[in-house]
Amino acid sequence: MKLKTSFKIALLAASAFIVLGTISAGCNSGTNGKSGSDSTQNSSDDNTLLGAGSTFVYPLFSKQFAEYNKQTGLKINYQSIGSGGGILQLTNKTVDFGDSDAPLTPDQASKMGVPVLHIPMCSGAVVISYNLPQVKDTLNLTPDVIAGIYLGKITSWNDPKIQAINKGVSLPNTPIVVAHRSDGSGTTNIFTDYLSKVNEEWNQKVGKGTSVNWPAGLGGKGNEGVSGLIKQTPGGIGYIELAYAIQNNMPYAKVQNKAGNYITPNIASTSAASNVTLPADSKIFLGNTDAADGYPISGFTWALIYQEQAYNNRSANRAKNVLKLLWWNIHDGQKFCESLHYAPLSPAAVAVAEKILKSATYNGKAIL
Repeated sequence: MKLKTSFKIALLAASAFIVLGTISAGCNSGTNGKSGSDSTQNSSDDNTLLGAGSTFVYPLFSKQFAEYNKQTGLKINYQSIGSGGGILQLTNKTVDFGDSDAPLTPDQASKMGVPVLHIPMCSGAVVISYNLPQVKDTLNLTPDVIAGIYLGKITSWNDPKIQAINKGVSLPNTPIVVAHRSDGSGTTNIFTDYLSKVNEEWNQKVGKGTSVNWPAGLGGKGNEGVSGLIKQTPGGIGYIELAYAIQNNMPYAKVQNKAGNYITPNIASTSAASNVTLPADSKIFLGNTDAADGYPISGFTWALIYQEQAYNNRSANRAKNVLKLLWWNIHDGQKFCESLHYAPLSPAAVAVAEKILKSATYNGKAIL
């Protein structure tokens, strides 16, 4: 009966708390409830840019775009609809830029038809949050326990495998209610890439991607939706971006990394995981880091733009505005990362991002 009650509560939470975020820096209105291409038609106003995608980076973009608007007057309307949605809208050319926490797959890239640039914006941690009000201690979780929960094999919070790594903690006999993303999500890609690296059964049965066939649990749309499910469901557990957990006063676990250390997700441990050499195209996964002090479930988020910006009758001025915004993001905009619990780009990562942005063209000529 307890399990049925938990699921009923979770379903109610899903309907009540799953929302989408929209940044409309410098504007008085957002999407007016519209979705998809209806609300993101290319604007003829070159002083208003349109973006869509990752909910993972939404808190940071919200701050950056508001500050950029104050400095330049440029308006940026960003829809927090998930990485998959942002990729789709960029494919349909209804936005100026997308944002994804996963690089384009070969299939996604082929649908674009032309080269797409990946510009790293920052890195962040994906945390395992849970709803156990009676537990005051921060829980430890291992890769096998996390995989066991998401495979549907560990179903109660006082399971011996959880108790063994949390000695002295009184764990309740509460059913575990798993929450996961229902939409195409780069956060999901970071999480499932990690599970695929640390658990062979997960790798064989489920695998990694922005969307997977979940063995257990309930789906919420966006980091916002999963956060809502966890908060409103006794015994709930889910993966969300660190900033969402902190902003909503939600507890999150220490996770054992490859070195065997239980690591608290924060700026220092995320920076340690992201202190790697980026390839020239910047596409790299950070999960299951070798760094002894690195948090193991973290990743970059990338702004996505077409390398050739002269399409859909876009003006040269509009293309330049896009490039100048992203250039500002990887330079002056980085100062807003730490206060919002993201790891700023390393100097080496900034250098890679600069080269990528300088490769963007308008009618074959460099924009920057």
